[in-house]
Amino acid sequence: MTIKTLFFYFFAATLFWGCDTDSESDLTEINNNTEPITYTQTVRGIINNNCIMCHASTPVNGAPMPLTTYANVKNAVLFRGLLDRISRPQGSPGMMPNGGTRLPQSTIDLIVQWKNDGLLE
Repeated sequence: MTIKTLFFYFFAATLFWGCDTDSESDLTEINNNTEPITYTQTVRGIINNNCIMCHASTPVNGAPMPLTTYANVKNAVLFRGLLDRISRPQGSPGMMPNGGTRLPQSTIDLIVQWKNDGLLE
């Protein structure tokens, strides 16, 4: 075997070894918590960290409503399409947060679970 042949096999093996189908966006935390998700303990922090910049008590940047209280967020989930807007693919029209990066799927899943658990305060 020549050096070129050895180098080729080494390079090919390294290339294929480094390839996988996982991406960082595919990795999600599994919520093993048996307690229901609540607004106060989970959802409020998500909203405050990702939505309040526009959805403040006086909405800015064209935001149609505030998301500053439990009642505001509950109403947005039930009647204003909040889950649809945060679940849209990156770059889709109407995706929230507007002009930002799509929330991680694990974060969206927490809000979906909150709805499924009964929108507990």
